[in-house]
Amino acid sequence: MSLLELIAGADERGLAASGVACLDRCLPSPADGSEPEPLRSLWAGCESGAEWAARLDAVHAALEGPAAGDATAARVRVLFGEAPRDFAVGPLRAWADACSLLALEIHREFDFPAGDGTVASLRHLADGAGGATGSGPLVTGELRRQAEILESLAETAGPAGGGTGLRRILDLSTEGRRVLRAVMSRRARGRGRPGDASPE
Repeated sequence: MSLLELIAGADERGLAASGVACLDRCLPSPADGSEPEPLRSLWAGCESGAEWAARLDAVHAALEGPAAGDATAARVRVLFGEAPRDFAVGPLRAWADACSLLALEIHREFDFPAGDGTVASLRHLADGAGGATGSGPLVTGELRRQAEILESLAETAGPAGGGTGLRRILDLSTEGRRVLRAVMSRRARGRGRPGDASPE
């Protein structure tokens, strides 16, 4: 199944966790070197939607400081602000789709080769048409990770596998975040070297 098909078939839990995971991977490293986990409480709400709206508001507020000085974090914060307060399939699906697209956009910006970053191009990739041909390793890996997360959530639906499924998703997302942060860090160091050409 393509990524778009997986999003279309996901339930509330799958859509919420998928959206949170996409945004979690895109959060840059804190400037002061600390490792706060502003999304921890929101992960807990993905299982049943418990206190979903309050948890969203808390995350949005927690990201206010980091977002002020980082363009990528600011984009993530905007999407948290636009997240539906109702834990329902319809609004969550639209939000999860937007989170998926933003994650692909950010990975494409730091990829090599950068390729075509238009919305139409990224949706073409998510639709599975032609696979990930022409994409760099970051986008290819992100497409695979998003699909794996949605598939894993679908396989662990229900009370018996719910907690295990979310722990697996958190592990996958943390791994992806480390990869993207490493690339972001190298890009930042490259920009800071005298005489280096801008990679943009």
